[in-house]
Amino acid sequence: MKIFPLKELAARLASLRDSGRKIVLCHGCFDLMHPGHIKYFQAAKKMGDILVVTVTPDMYVDKGPGRPAFNEALRTESIAALECVDFVALNLWPTAEETIRLLRPDVYVKGQEFEKLEDKTGKIQKEYDVVKEIGAEIRFTHEVVFSSTQLLNTYFKGSGCRPAS
Repeated sequence: MKIFPLKELAARLASLRDSGRKIVLCHGCFDLMHPGHIKYFQAAKKMGDILVVTVTPDMYVDKGPGRPAFNEALRTESIAALECVDFVALNLWPTAEETIRLLRPDVYVKGQEFEKLEDKTGKIQKEYDVVKEIGAEIRFTHEVVFSSTQLLNTYFKGSGCRPAS
């Protein structure tokens, strides 16, 4: 089992950290699993011993109408199915800031598109501040980048192709 409630996961990670394991955290919506996500997770895993992925809950996904395309249960289960991912949890808040404080990763990983610490929402700068506050490191992957939004709009919009509820 890889999927845990966030607070239970925090306790598991504390024990792993105490035994000398390096904890790596990735966070995001991950609405449409694609090769860019897989490469990102694989690269992040190489930055430590334990890869944790936290997922934005449906009610906080701010990608526009009709999103997320896949509900939080499907998104967490899809990520947990990946061999490189050790643990998955559903985030409890609209942003990753409190999650970073709770899980206390050694490394917080984002894709290269965030390397300038800029995004439309301003979330990456707040996340960076919390990473520094807890004494962790922020690192960036340099893998192929795709946009779930662009893929959904290009290949699925208007096609009537929606997951069954």
